[in-house]
Formats: sequence, structure tokens, C-alpha cells
Amino acid sequence: MAALGQGAILWIDAVTREMTLFAALWFVVGGIDDLLVDLIYLGRRLRGGRPGPSALAGPVPAGRIVVFVPAWDESAVIGSMLRTALERFDHPDYRIYVGTYPNDPATIAAVAEVALADARVRLVVGGAPGPSTKADCLNTLWRALLRDEAAEGFVASAVALHDAEDVVHPLELRAYAHGLIDHAAVQLPVLPLAHAHSRFFAGHYLDEFAEAHGRALVVRQTVGAGLPFAGVGCAIRREVLAQLAAMRGGAPFDADSLVEDYELGLTLASMGMPARLVRVAESPGGPPVAVHAYFPDTIGTAVRQKARWMIGIALAGWDRTGWGGWRRIGDNWMRMRDRRATLEIPVLALAYLSILAWALSFGAHLLAGTSPAMPSAPMRALLWTNLVLLVWRLMVRAAFVGRVYGWREAFWSAPRIFSSNIVALLAARRALLVYVHMLRGQPPRWDKTAHRFPDLRPASN
Repeated sequence: MAALGQGAILWIDAVTREMTLFAALWFVVGGIDDLLVDLIYLGRRLRGGRPGPSALAGPVPAGRIVVFVPAWDESAVIGSMLRTALERFDHPDYRIYVGTYPNDPATIAAVAEVALADARVRLVVGGAPGPSTKADCLNTLWRALLRDEAAEGFVASAVALHDAEDVVHPLELRAYAHGLIDHAAVQLPVLPLAHAHSRFFAGHYLDEFAEAHGRALVVRQTVGAGLPFAGVGCAIRREVLAQLAAMRGGAPFDADSLVEDYELGLTLASMGMPARLVRVAESPGGPPVAVHAYFPDTIGTAVRQKARWMIGIALAGWDRTGWGGWRRIGDNWMRMRDRRATLEIPVLALAYLSILAWALSFGAHLLAGTSPAMPSAPMRALLWTNLVLLVWRLMVRAAFVGRVYGWREAFWSAPRIFSSNIVALLAARRALLVYVHMLRGQPPRWDKTAHRFPDLRPASN
């Protein structure tokens, strides 16, 4: 029995070492990958590559900007969003098109109430019941725009995209108009709003977007990779959308895509018309012109949203968008980074299991009265390397979070790595199940979450 017990302990030790080695090796690869992005960003900043401010105070370039807002089951927020946009937008010529579904009377009524009071809001009711996909709703809005252009004798200059829960920035239409002079499409930073009651699950979006829109998108442009849209806070020249529509049988947005915004940015890059990230201060030394919104604040809603992103980018998106060609090294590198979740999630799960395995190994040795197994010298060096890369990663993330949200949120960004990992692990499981159903022929559907719009009324004394 003693021999059997000792054999079991040796087996536990061996499995623990192999799990730890496998996870540690992959974490080093990922850490070096992230470090290269950091170094490119630092190099760009040292060369004075920080974007300068646009002349937003100057004359606004002529042309009507049309804002597309797809809305399914958004009666709780769409009215407030539209009224806020109408009050805030500082632009002489714009119109907001809101796409709804015939089987969503509450949302239709909420949009109609605003549209009756302000002709700049256009209610569009699709012909088929919802939900379909967000891209399908956007195509309905595109067809409505074409009908209005023909009937009223105008041609829009650009189309901007927003969601029903977005808090628009007063200067964003001006930023689009100036940015689209030299670029086919532009993307503004997207900055999630902090939830007072959801420090971790809503808070991890603050960390991810502060770093993604402050660092990752900047590096994508530096290495010549296609810039994926965030789905909101972006604008495309009208003639560019017309070219896409001509390529796709009259519909510029791919209705079969779950992440039409991500794919649209890569498609424009492949056409030689890449989007551009526009970071401009709303005033000298002030915060950037950016779009704000509440993101999911519970583990369940965060998992649903992250699962949809994983399906669209790392699973189905891999099949749909492929690679950028062997000469486009930077673009392929960024696409590989986008798809790292397919490798990172199993490794992450294995890493947590290895921690449990080490605890089991120490406990077994303690009960047996034997010396616990210790990592070898090469293993210790590998683990120390991982620790250094992790500390560096947390410091970089805290720096970007602090720049946008202040030192308190920067402090919380470190422990929030655990809530981010939990959401990622659960989202991966959901994404795989949904993707299997899609492979069996199930059509993609708009798997949205309930939204919330902030109370922007001034506090009463």
C-alpha cells in the first residue's frame, strides 16, 4: 500500500510538472508577444508619433452625416439616447436613422415619440420580424437612406455607427468630418462608463478598452495592419459604403456576420482604404473626443457578450476573414493576436488547474511525510520570467487605465485580471457550444444584452 501511495504521489508530481511547463511556455510566448507591442508603442511615442489635435474649432467640412442606430428590444434606452444626441451633437447637418423590427412595438413607440418632435430622427421599421443580426438591421437602414436620397435630392457625405445605449460626444461629428477628409473611415476611442456597483465585472471593460484604444490600435496602424471598427464611434465615407454595397449585391454590411464591425474594418483595409484611429483632445490638454457607454455589469451578461466576440473573431471570423497575404506581416501578426483566444483559454484553464495540482502535490507529500517536489532550475527560471512579464503587463495596463480613469481605477486594474479571466473561461465554453450549432446550420442571431443609459441630468441642490 505504501508503494502504491508513493506511486500515486509520483504520478501527481509528474502531471503537475507537465501541466506547469506547458502553461508556462505558452504564457512566455504570449508575454513576449505583448512586450513587442509595448516596445513598438514606446518607439512610436519616442519618435514623436503621438497624434496631434485636429482643427475641430475651424469650419466644419460640408456634407450631411447620417448616424445609423440599429435597435432591437431597446425601448428602455433608445429614447434617452436620441434626446441626448440631439442636444449634444455640434454639427449643422446630420440625421439619425434608427432601425427597428415590426415585432418590437415598444422600441418603435419610443423612437416615434422622439421622431415626431424632431425631424432629424428617422424611424425605419424593417420588413421581417427580429431579431436578425445587427448587420442585417444596418442594411435596412442603408436601403432607407438610399430611398430618402432619391426622394429628397441629397447625397450624404458619411455614415456613422452607434448603438442604442451610447452617450455621444458633442464634437464627434466634427471629428468625423475632419478625419474623413484624408481617410476613407475613422474610429474614435470608445471608453466604457464605470459602474458604481460592479467594480470587477463591468470594471474589466475599462481596463481592456483603455489599453486597446490607447495602445493596441495605435500599434496596428504603425505596423500597417487593418484597423477593426468597434461598432460604435466610427464613420465611413458614403461612397465607400456604396462600393461595398456594389460588391455585395446591394448590402454593404455582411448580414451573416456576428461582428460586422470587426470584419468591416479588415475589408476596407484589403480594399486599400484602411480606417484610421482619430485621437483628438476636446480642448487643449483635455480628455479625448470619445464615445461612452455602460457595458455589461454582471458575470452572465459579460459572458454572453464576450462569447459573441469570440465566435465572431476567433472562431467563425477565422474562417470568414482568413489572413492578409504572406507579404502583410504586420496585418497577419495582428490577426493572430485577435485569434489568440483559441489558444489562450485552454492554457489559462490549464494554469489554474496546475495551481490546484501543486496544492494537491504538497498535501500528498505532507500526509506521506516526504519532501515536496520542487521545480527544477530551468522551470524556476521559466516561472520567474513569467512573473516579470506579468508584472510588466499589469504596470502597462495600469498606466493606460490611469491616464483615462485616474489612479483609483488604475489600482483596481490589477485584481480585475481575475474577473477578466473568469469571464473569458466561461465565455469560451459558451462560444464553443454556439459555434458548434452554427456549424450544424443554425443561422446567426443578435445575441444582445439588456442595456442601460446613464442619468445625465444635473444633480439638484
